[in-house]
Amino acid sequence: MSESEAQQLGAIIAASSLIIGLIALAATVFGIFIYWKIFSKAGYSGAMSLLMLVPIANIVVICMLAFGNWPILQELEQLRAQVRGGGQPFPQQPSFYPPQQPPYPQQPPYQGPRY
Repeated sequence: MSESEAQQLGAIIAASSLIIGLIALAATVFGIFIYWKIFSKAGYSGAMSLLMLVPIANIVVICMLAFGNWPILQELEQLRAQVRGGGQPFPQQPSFYPPQQPPYPQQPPYQGPRY
């Protein structure tokens, strides 16, 4: 094999490696975009799709999607219960009863003018 043939072969390998790398990068970005939409529609943060790039975490995340209780479904059940008239109104606010006393002394209530 002559030197010019070796250079041509090297150029072909480099070009094909570049094309394969770009296709792999595009597929990865597309996959992250797809999982971002799935997590968003399930009620989770879309940023959890980045965990699909971590080897062990991706299995955990897929199991969480498959077997977990999605936040969007919890919200839907609460809204259905509210429409039926049962359950708590959504969103549930923490109760602060009994009311907290302010840290400063209270003035006596206004009695109005005394004649």
